[in-house]
Amino acid sequence: MLNKRPIGLLAIVVYKLFVASFLAVTSIALLLALQNRDTLANFADAYTIEGKTKLIDWLLDEVLNLNPRTLRFSGIGAGIYALLTAIEGIGLWYEKRWAHVLVLFLVGISIPPEIYELIHGITLVKVIVFIINIAVFWYLLSHFPKNKHS
Repeated sequence: MLNKRPIGLLAIVVYKLFVASFLAVTSIALLLALQNRDTLANFADAYTIEGKTKLIDWLLDEVLNLNPRTLRFSGIGAGIYALLTAIEGIGLWYEKRWAHVLVLFLVGISIPPEIYELIHGITLVKVIVFIINIAVFWYLLSHFPKNKHS
């Protein structure tokens, strides 16, 4: 039986598994949109929802105007990223050293592009993602597991 996990590690695992779930749903939605493009177009023309939101209209327009190759690439890419993120979360849950290294590496290489994005336009989402990634990186770096057989 594993020891009780620190709250910081538990928070990172929950975050990773949430992101993996979100990416998996996104991947499935993009690939289904590709497979059912005509049905989606018909729905976009015919749907009537009380108080239609501009977000739904915008999202349908964006998806329908994507090149099928872009849609396929995005769906497959999101699926691969979902799988990798789930592996990270599971590895961290079992307190594997390789998972710490993997997450440190992947979060570390994402920080410079996030800084670049913030320099070119600050949004709430960009700031939140940046802060979360800095916190994850700092936590895992400062709580790096001792040499265990993992």
